[in-house]
Amino acid sequence: MQLPKTCVAVYKTHHAADDAVKRLSKAGFDMKKISVVGNDYHTEEHVVGYYNTGDRMKAWGKMGAFWGSIWGILFGAAFFVIPGVGPMVIAGPLVSAIIGGLEGAAVVGGLSALGAGLASFGIPKDSIVRYEQSLSAGSFLVLLHGTEEEVAKGSKLLMEVTDNEAVDIHERDE
Repeated sequence: MQLPKTCVAVYKTHHAADDAVKRLSKAGFDMKKISVVGNDYHTEEHVVGYYNTGDRMKAWGKMGAFWGSIWGILFGAAFFVIPGVGPMVIAGPLVSAIIGGLEGAAVVGGLSALGAGLASFGIPKDSIVRYEQSLSAGSFLVLLHGTEEEVAKGSKLLMEVTDNEAVDIHERDE
């Protein structure tokens, strides 16, 4: 049996992250296996949104158009304020992992709620710290979850045709 894998791509801008999601969609990837994480609401003073794992999120604020297009493609969305990282907007299956960790009090080992969600996808602690630092600096993460074949194909596409800072593959130890 193949262990599930996760590809994590880091993007400096929401335009680059949006391009990555659109390219994965056009290449036929299952949008239910893609997550996007971003931190760009720190200047807003009104409510940005809410989490809803069964439907799509509505978002407002200075990047509403970007997040609106992401919500139109991905399933499950949330807005969290994570100590040490700041306000985060998250879409995709990572939302359920974070909410499950929060509801089950699984946030342990010095990880934030986001870190616990990433760890549940097999991402090691040193990489989680690096990703949280990138998010704190205003970058975006695009995650693709799937089989070895799906993740290999997706990571190749993301490496070759998107303006990324990094593309990493992680395997769950189940």
